[in-house]
Amino acid sequence: MNTIVAQPLTREAFSPYGEVIDTEGADHFPINNGRCERYHALARTDAIGPGARVIISIFKGAPYTLPLKLHMVERHPLGSQAFIPLSPRPFLVVVARDDGNRPGRPQAFLTRPGQGVNYPPNVWHGVLTPIGEPQDFLVVDRAGDGNNLEEFFFPEPYEICLP
Repeated sequence: MNTIVAQPLTREAFSPYGEVIDTEGADHFPINNGRCERYHALARTDAIGPGARVIISIFKGAPYTLPLKLHMVERHPLGSQAFIPLSPRPFLVVVARDDGNRPGRPQAFLTRPGQGVNYPPNVWHGVLTPIGEPQDFLVVDRAGDGNNLEEFFFPEPYEICLP
């Protein structure tokens, strides 16, 4: 079985796959008479196709145990998808570059508590993967007409572990 070791999630390492949603190093300025700090434009949302609109949902994720057996990744051709944790716990992020309309070798990242991610359209990624205990996420993605989900099942699963 192929083993993948998760690495820390950083803007630089994750940039080929999307955006890290994090206040560290982000553009910010005071609003509301100085009583609130706005961290501006942390990610871009996309909604493509007929009847497309951006929606906000809450996902309640059951935890996975590690090492994780990765059997499948997915992508969304008609819209971006952002995951923002509602608790200060890390979660596992799995992504893969496109290799001839199928995923290449996956990469795994471990978020810092509070970090989120945004996948642009057509980026192969694993499913929502809380670790240790259940976790809730604010999810910003696309609704509308058309098929916005492609799944790919690996012939042999990958094993993902932490360092």
